[in-house]
Amino acid sequence: MHLLAFGINHHTAPVEIREKAAFAPEHLSEALREVTHNGTAGEATILSTCNRTEIYCGLDSVRDERVIAWFCDYHRLKPQDVRPYLYRHPDQDAVRHAFRVAAGLDSMMLGETQILGQMKEAFAKAHKAGTTGKLLNRLFQQTFAVAKQVRTETAIGASAVSVASAAVRLAEQIFSTLAEQTVLLIGAGDMIELCARHLKEHGVGHMIVANRTLDRAQLLADQFGAEAIALAELPERLADADIVISSTASQLPILGKGAVERALKQRKHRPMFMVDIAVPRDIEAEVDELDDVYLYTIDDLKEVIQENLGSRQEAAREAERIIDTQVVDFMRWVKSLDAVPTIRALRESADALREAELKRARRRLASGEDPQKVIEWLARALTNKFTHAPTDALKQADHDGNAKLLEAARRLFDLNEE
Repeated sequence: MHLLAFGINHHTAPVEIREKAAFAPEHLSEALREVTHNGTAGEATILSTCNRTEIYCGLDSVRDERVIAWFCDYHRLKPQDVRPYLYRHPDQDAVRHAFRVAAGLDSMMLGETQILGQMKEAFAKAHKAGTTGKLLNRLFQQTFAVAKQVRTETAIGASAVSVASAAVRLAEQIFSTLAEQTVLLIGAGDMIELCARHLKEHGVGHMIVANRTLDRAQLLADQFGAEAIALAELPERLADADIVISSTASQLPILGKGAVERALKQRKHRPMFMVDIAVPRDIEAEVDELDDVYLYTIDDLKEVIQENLGSRQEAAREAERIIDTQVVDFMRWVKSLDAVPTIRALRESADALREAELKRARRRLASGEDPQKVIEWLARALTNKFTHAPTDALKQADHDGNAKLLEAARRLFDLNEE
């Protein structure tokens, strides 16, 4: 069986194409059964996210046109419209691709971890649908093991490489744990939503979302189990915040030095960590002059990100070396599968010969023959039967001058030169 991975992703296709090729979660099991039960693929797993749609499948032959045609038909896409964006990775390349995707090396954000969870979920659905077999089961189990090895042995995920993740990582450095901290998020746009997601993943204790429009604040707060307040309530609630992250479209500062001073007095000078990722700035620059305040701007975070991106790229090079080694290991296992039918046939043939000779031996014992003589006869009979076909083949090889077969026999039966 041959392995194939094909699809489109953020590297090859614009969002207009990716959205047309996505599989709806509720129809995924149906699609998996369709592509395998109609004989197009022997095994299949579908990975469909906002950044990629990929199908990993086991095929009886190297011809992949049928499964690609099915993919186009399923989504009602014209082949000529999708082919320019489509990539195909057969066999060894498919293995390397799966390992790289799981390790975050093929992601929009180098080293991100979300894709590994998505791959595990995709495989679990395919396994439950009964569309995976020996090939894909082994591929995905090794894929997950390789991703874990990369995370363990490299620093691929150790450094923050987005504004939101950098802000959260800095907060962790200032506070030993986020579980007991209260975070005030000012604004309700995409950046604040991403910060909220990172904070939630890092187990923050309590979040407050403040926005000029309370309904928008509530909408975001509901996603993360947070509290929503109007921007007008900031003066009364600022003292509750151990961490403040602000990103609004305001043209004037929202927090001034005086407001922060009053909050610090109420907090009895417990430190505050403040991140201003707005342009123009939401927090007056003079706030940085206050004791017990750690203020970072978006420029400060960008410096952190640039440093961390360099370390991730070095880690990625280490990860590629790990993957190269693991690909060789997996392909060695795949090649061993070619011998399985021959091994099975050999064992079946040997079992049939053994049963036939045992049957004759039992008849001779039942007729009263000496058991010792029957055992000696059985041993000779089995030896003659097992060596008959190889002996004839070796005689023919010697006659034909087939030295390779003679040498293979010596290796196969562990014969010395004498």
